[in-house]
Amino acid sequence: MENSSKILMELEEKISGQSDVCSSDRPVFDFPESMKKGFVNFGIGVIVCHSGQFSFNLSGKQYIAHDGETVFINENSSFRITGQTEDVKVSIIIYKVAPIRDLLDNTVYSLLLYYRISPETYCVWNTGDEDDVTAYISLIATGTPHKDDFFPVNEKRLLLLSLTYRLCSVFRKKLLSGSPVGARRTEIFLRLIQLIDRHFMSERGVGFYADKLCLSPKYLSGLSKAVCGYTVQELVFKAIIRNCMVQLECSNKTIQEISEEFNFPNPSSFGTFFKKQVGMSPQKYRERGG
Repeated sequence: MENSSKILMELEEKISGQSDVCSSDRPVFDFPESMKKGFVNFGIGVIVCHSGQFSFNLSGKQYIAHDGETVFINENSSFRITGQTEDVKVSIIIYKVAPIRDLLDNTVYSLLLYYRISPETYCVWNTGDEDDVTAYISLIATGTPHKDDFFPVNEKRLLLLSLTYRLCSVFRKKLLSGSPVGARRTEIFLRLIQLIDRHFMSERGVGFYADKLCLSPKYLSGLSKAVCGYTVQELVFKAIIRNCMVQLECSNKTIQEISEEFNFPNPSSFGTFFKKQVGMSPQKYRERGG
């Protein structure tokens, strides 16, 4: 219990400071104060309940998590623990996606997006993957390696990437386990995202993707909007922007080289597109951290 108290204090400090990774490291027998008082989640939040049960409020709605269930806390939602049994034991992790954004493909990103849009439908259930998720939480310690310590830094990023893929696999199974109509729509949407991931640099119109899926552009646009809140073209634009951001952050390519790589007619049109989507020019985005 003493070790648990120390872990909770460290976890509280990390959550209060909105650290990139806030992990309990091992199962604990209570919750950090921030979760009891209530906070707005700033990343992907996961709580695995190993024993006992606890109640919580997520964005104004009340839920209960039982032994063997996992709670998913969507980004930018309000979350508060409202009660717990004396024998409660949980593993907790909250982490930001931004530090591993360059490692994620569109399918994973869009599943996370869907999850954020539908938190009240999918926030607590027995996933069947509780042991594996707990193992990841244990491996992903809260401590941050020094940025120049190449191997530990990249090991941590890959562990976070692996956990993200596992959570998306869990979430995909949940989405496809619903009604036949809902499962069919979800499957089409996932196929759309995979097509966008392969072709976004050259194909930006809905007609191309609708043809590949043997659907009408109108039907596909309506399905995409209904599932994730974005049109097909908006999803393509998001893919372009995300990949441009990675190039601006992680490469020494010039703005013109990036513009050419992403098939813009000239750097000016690339700059106009980027500023409309992000709110600043590519050069300003590149310089913002310096």
